[in-house]
Amino acid sequence: MGDYIYPGVLSCIALLIYYFTLLKSGTARQKYKISAPLHEGPEEYVRIVRAHQNTLEHLVIFLPGLWLFSFSVDPIWASIIGIFWPIGRLMYAFGYYQKAENRVLGLYVSMPPIYIFILGSFISFLMELF
Repeated sequence: MGDYIYPGVLSCIALLIYYFTLLKSGTARQKYKISAPLHEGPEEYVRIVRAHQNTLEHLVIFLPGLWLFSFSVDPIWASIIGIFWPIGRLMYAFGYYQKAENRVLGLYVSMPPIYIFILGSFISFLMELF
């Protein structure tokens, strides 16, 4: 397994954070008595659901990016850069739970790793090609 254990652990952390937002979304559905498949409800409910949905939208870019960068550049660097994603996603979710404007800092913390992973991997693959 070697150094790939670090992005593996980080992947598990990312999935646990996603599951946390899923759990919060499910409990909010019960708290606000929103029956499936509806997603309309009080603003508090919608913010919780949006934090969950947005985390999923970012997770599907983060995880492949993390592993592409791990294989093409370095798994330790991928893990160091990538640790900002779960921290930012928690900041995003907890900020959004309070009010929509409070989500922005978490977004700014969680987005750079994704850009670095995708662009870094792409450049590394191109350098390997040429």
